[in-house]
Amino acid sequence: MAVVELTKANFKETIEKNEMVIVDFWAPWCTPCLAFTDTFKQVAENHPDIVFGMVNTEVDEEIAEYFSVEKIPGILVVREQAGLLAQVGELGAPALEEIITWARNHDMTTVREYYASEQKQAK
Repeated sequence: MAVVELTKANFKETIEKNEMVIVDFWAPWCTPCLAFTDTFKQVAENHPDIVFGMVNTEVDEEIAEYFSVEKIPGILVVREQAGLLAQVGELGAPALEEIITWARNHDMTTVREYYASEQKQAK
């Protein structure tokens, strides 16, 4: 799957409609961000079932502020609408692949139980 641009217009929907989303927070002036973009896109090609999205922190400051992004590059791994991991700094492909493996294998029981209890309380 191609890497998608995440903006205020599509961020929430992307998180809600996809089982796993990996978000790259970046800015055009950030040299390490630009270097990481190639790695991010390369790894995305290996995982067509995962949405890889990029948030330009200069354009969509509100998203970066919501997630308290203070340093870039940074990634956020979201599975089943729950943020599992936030990582700051440029990563190599092997490290990003390890993070993806960890996220795929992460036991989501507690998250699902939390969502179920929230749904019950909402009724």
